[in-house]
Amino acid sequence: FQLFANLGEMRERPGGRMSGGEQQMLTVARTLMGNPYLVLLDEPSEGVAPVIVEQMAQMILELKAEGVSILLSEQNMHFAELVSDRAYVLEKGQIRHEGPMSELAANEELRRAYLSV
Repeated sequence: FQLFANLGEMRERPGGRMSGGEQQMLTVARTLMGNPYLVLLDEPSEGVAPVIVEQMAQMILELKAEGVSILLSEQNMHFAELVSDRAYVLEKGQIRHEGPMSELAANEELRRAYLSV
C-alpha cells in the first residue's frame, strides 16, 4: 500500500467492483509483490482518471529510483515524457526511431507522424 495508499482503503472490495483505474493499480500492485527487476506496462494511462495517471507516473518514478526497469507501451506523450528516459517508435513491427525521450518529444515531425491520433 506504500505506492498506492488508496488501495488500502479498499482492502475488502472485490477487484470487479473497482473502477478501471483502481483495477489498473491493483494489477500493478500485485505484480510488484513479486519484487520484479522488470515491469512491463501496456498503456497504463488509457481510460484512467487524471488523478490515477498522476499516481501511476509517481509509482513508475519511484520504481525507477529503486532500480526496477520499466518497459512501457504508451501513446500518451505527456505521460511518456514524465516517466521515460528512452523512446522507441514502432511501425508494423519495425523500429522507426530510437533515442532519448527528450529527442522524440522535441521532434514535431516524428510526433505528428507516429503519435497523433
